[in-house]
Formats: sequence, C-alpha cells, structure tokens
Amino acid sequence: MNQKRILGLLLLITLFTGLSIYAHWPVAPLPAGLKADKVLLEKSLRRLTLFKEGHPVAIYNVSLGRSPEVHKIQEGDNKTPEGLYTIDFHKPNSAYHMALHISYPEKKDLTAKNPGGDIMIHGLHNYLGIMGRLHLLADWTRGCIAVTNDEIEQIYAAVPDGTVIEIKP
Repeated sequence: MNQKRILGLLLLITLFTGLSIYAHWPVAPLPAGLKADKVLLEKSLRRLTLFKEGHPVAIYNVSLGRSPEVHKIQEGDNKTPEGLYTIDFHKPNSAYHMALHISYPEKKDLTAKNPGGDIMIHGLHNYLGIMGRLHLLADWTRGCIAVTNDEIEQIYAAVPDGTVIEIKP
C-alpha cells in the first residue's frame, strides 16, 4: 500500500473510533428521585431542557420531525408542533425504546382536517439503539422528539404525567 492509502485508512479508523466514542458517551446522571416540573423544547436549537422550580436540571440534544421549521398542521407533514402541551402518559412498551406522550392535538390544533397525533418524546427504534448520538446527524422523526435510549430512560423517570411541555420554534 502507498502512503496516501495508509493515511486515508488511518483517518477513517480515527474518524470511526471518534464517532463511536461520541455516540455512546455516558449521560450525566440526575439526582435520584428528581422530578421535573417543566419541559422546554427549543426546536431551532434542537435542545430539550428539564426544569425544576425554574432552574434547568438537564439538557439534551434532540432530533425532530423531518420538517421542523414550522408548527405541525396536519398528519403526515413531518413537523413537530409548537405551543403549550402536557405530558399526558408514559408508554413503557414503545417501538422506540420507551416514550412520553405529548397532549397534541389540543383544541387549538383542530383547525386542520386531520391534525395527526401520537407526538412523543422517545428513544431510538428498538433495533437501532446502537446508533446512540449519531441519530442527531439528521431530523428523522415524523414529528416526535428523539433522544438516545439512555436519555429517554432518564427523562422517563424524571418527568411525571401532567408536566407542562413548552415547544418553541
């Protein structure tokens, strides 16, 4: 092999190793028993923050719907809704590891003929959990908010039903 090929191979190995380490970097633990009282999603920053008594306690990078720039209007538009909602139930047996259901659509969202539904904060698909943080390379959901499986386990434990979620552009 010539030097350029060897250098290229070493570069690929280094890149793959770096991505693998990044993809599976451990999640910082939350204090045991902590219960958030608000969730904030800032779509433009791809950032989900958990709050307790007005103070941020955890921040996560997220993937959103494939067209996240504007508010969800109808089923199939691949957009993540905007506004104030609540976490209305936990879904332990999700196809996406585990999930928290968001109360979309609400009355204000019923202007569309079919606004859709099943908007959730969830982990990665059950057979793709190995991707870890690499899922952040693209917005890939159908309007949901995706985090790694380790992160959804933490969020699932820290966010009780009835918690307000504010989704900002």
